[in-house]
Order: sequence, then C-alpha cells, then structure tokens
Amino acid sequence: MSQPIDITLTRALPKVELHAHLTGSISRECLHQIWLQKKTKDPAFEMDDPMTAIPKAADGSIDVFSFFPIFDKYIYALVSDEKSIRFATTAVLQDFQDDGVRYLELRTTPRAIPAVGINEEDYVAIVLQAMSDYALSNERLHAKLILSIDRKNTLGEAFKVVHLALKYRHLGIVGIDLCGNPARRPISHLQAAFAEAHAQGLPITLHFAEIAQTDSHELEEMLSWNPQRLGHVIHVPEELRATIREKKLGLELCLSCNVLTGLSEGGFAAHHFGEWWRAGVPVALSTDDVGIFEASLSGEYLLAARHFGLGREQLLELSKGAVDTIFGGQEEKERMLGLIEEFWPRA
Repeated sequence: MSQPIDITLTRALPKVELHAHLTGSISRECLHQIWLQKKTKDPAFEMDDPMTAIPKAADGSIDVFSFFPIFDKYIYALVSDEKSIRFATTAVLQDFQDDGVRYLELRTTPRAIPAVGINEEDYVAIVLQAMSDYALSNERLHAKLILSIDRKNTLGEAFKVVHLALKYRHLGIVGIDLCGNPARRPISHLQAAFAEAHAQGLPITLHFAEIAQTDSHELEEMLSWNPQRLGHVIHVPEELRATIREKKLGLELCLSCNVLTGLSEGGFAAHHFGEWWRAGVPVALSTDDVGIFEASLSGEYLLAARHFGLGREQLLELSKGAVDTIFGGQEEKERMLGLIEEFWPRA
C-alpha cells in the first residue's frame, strides 16, 4: 500500500528551496528569543515582543503595502548586531533542515548597521561564517548564499553587491537577486550592475511581475538582463509567458505568500502554479518568507498536491524539476537527484 500524500511524506521528501529571504525566514520564536536576550541585557529596551508585534498573515492582515514595513521598522531593528545575525542565521538553517530541505539557496541584501560598526561587507562575512559553522556539524543540508540588490539601491550600491558576491564566491555565494518593493520604479539604472554580474558568470534571479503593471516595458527589460530564474511571475502578459516557456527559465513559485498577501486572486486552486506546471517549465516551490507566512516548504508541497491533484510521483518530479535550476553546480545537482532516487527508487 502506497504512503498517503500527507505532511509526513512531504517533510521526508528531499527538497530544494531557492527563494527564501534570510530575514523573512526567521521564525517568530527565534525573534522572541533575540528580543528576550536584548530585554534581559537592557530592561529599557522598548521594542515590543515579536510574538505579538508581528501580524499574522493567516489573519489577512498583511498585504504588499504592509509587508515591507515589517522589515524596515521591526526585524532589521531587532536583528541588529553580530550575535543576533549569527543566532538568526543558524536558526533559519536548522528550521529548513528539519523540514527536509537538503539544498538551500538563502538570499539576503547586504546591509550596514553603523550603530555597531558593521558595514555591508562585514554583514556578508558574518552570514557566511554562520553558514560555514553550521555546515561543520550538519551535513544533510547544503546551503549557499545569493546576494540581493534592492530596487531602491543606487547603481553604486548595486555594483557593491556584485563585487561582494564575486569576492566571496569561493565561500558559497552562487548568484545575484533583484528584490524590494515592486511598486518602486524605475529600475533601468540598475541594468549595468546585472550586466556585470552576467559578464562575470554570476547567475541571476529576479523578482518578476509580482504586481500588475500598465505596460510590459519593465518586464521586457528585466528579461533582457539574462536571468536564469524568475520569482513569483504572477502578472505576466501572454507574449512574455511564451518567452519564459521558450527559454525554459526556472520559476520560483510561492503559493502561500501570493495567496495570503492577495498578490494572486482566487485562492490556492486558482494559483498560477497550475498553469506553469502544465506548461512543463522548471518549477521550484518556495517559501519566500516562512517566518512571516508560517508556511513551510513541506506545507507548500502538500498544498500543491491537494489543490492540483499531484500524486507521489508528480511530487518527486516537482522536486527534481527544482534541482535542474539550482545555481550551486553539477555536483550539487547530482547529489540532490541521488537523494530523491534513494527516497523512492524506481523499479
């Protein structure tokens, strides 16, 4: 008798996670521990407990407009020194490993914290060291880092991100991302930084078509930046859908994030995952910000199974399709495919 499609199976399935933001993946419990440490050290510490201060996405209280201030006004202010960055990074890695993720590409925007003497390069080095330390005693999860360029960055700031990625590439940085508030425009000034990344062989992923636009000019420009993967791909004109299909770009699709924030309409059953899955393009189910949306990757696989009629073999194919688009190289692809084959050997 075959094992039923339930959370036990989807958690055991070896998975890759390709669209997880570091700060957005910090659980409320982890933030609460950081808050307690700071409150104990300084009773005058005025920030509210994150267990109650951060709204619950499941309550319908988070949308694309209220989402970004959570980071700017709260999480960044709490995870604000080397100790808390290392603690949070370690906790995020452990959470993904516990959820059956065996290959992770975590992304983060290099940020300076002048109050404690941390610049952008220091921040990247702290995160990479935490990842390296974690790997010493946790061999099941292989984690890499993607550095993000925010839409609000200047070209100079964007080039700094690219140069940091190149400088620390040997320590596990595998690509460059475009992120940030999708309503912020224009982004044409950032093109040269992505051209430099492409010229230097750094893979590129872009947050793409998260919100509806009156014309497709920005999306056409972004496709000209030579991305290997696109995130979200919700509001895509048909002519560009054809381009994505022809190029077989990897798609990082986030069911819970899109539905809970109202970025996509019609609930889970109407999510565009179904369209892209049927189109045969490589799809990587992803969590985006599991700390905010409280939706694990195992849970995302279960949602896909329930709402799109995926059986066990199709879930395996979904996991394999995600492997095809990782930035970490052929050795990591072969390792992941071996883990999936070991999970369910073919007759």
